[in-house]
Amino acid sequence: MAGTLEVVRIPAFSNNYIWLVHDAASGETMVVDPGDAAPVLAEAERRGWRIGAIWNTHWHPDHTGGNQAIKDAHGAKVVAPAAEAAKIPTADTLVAEGDVLMLGDHAARVIETPAHTAGHVSFHFADDGIVFTGDTMFAMGCGRLFEGTPAQMHDALQRLGQLPPETIVYCAHEYTLSNARYAHVVEPDNAAIAERLAQVERLRERGEPTVPTTIGEELATNPFLRATSVEQLAERRAAKDAFSG
Repeated sequence: MAGTLEVVRIPAFSNNYIWLVHDAASGETMVVDPGDAAPVLAEAERRGWRIGAIWNTHWHPDHTGGNQAIKDAHGAKVVAPAAEAAKIPTADTLVAEGDVLMLGDHAARVIETPAHTAGHVSFHFADDGIVFTGDTMFAMGCGRLFEGTPAQMHDALQRLGQLPPETIVYCAHEYTLSNARYAHVVEPDNAAIAERLAQVERLRERGEPTVPTTIGEELATNPFLRATSVEQLAERRAAKDAFSG
């Protein structure tokens, strides 16, 4: 039986998280959405890990900007969404819905989750209870609709919300404080949101991260996942775009 994956959080830019993932049994390592190569290469060197693969959830430069430098340094192969191939020139392998990727003996299924970008994907390690959601699902939030529609985001979030509640969600940004404040405005009588807002405020005051989260936490406190219709999600996304809290 495969051992436990080690997932290392690497902060980048002002609020990005890059995820370095290592399988001790095989010695294999991959990185999810390396917008900046420097901190990734430094962490890999510190740990003595060789990065064999880069998995991109979507094409935005703050998720792909480090691809080439990591390829040059480690010979890593880039996995990218097939629908965004033209925008990720460093890609070696293109994936779509239902494709399976391996890290050692650990299998990850590709889930197409477009809306933030037209071809955004997420990576779900079912046996490990882990999902990498990029900029689709955030802790208490979701990505802006740059290239997709409210219907696509609603569908993507509902699909992710059907994963087991204990599934650990690794998203790509530290947006939780603003998301929590907005959630409390949307659902002022939701005790779980109020409690989580207080917790997030305490963590951020100490400079501590608020992710990963879990599907169960999001089902209870994420106003976008909790939207009961496409129309309600659209209203909430538009309101969040204008929210200054």
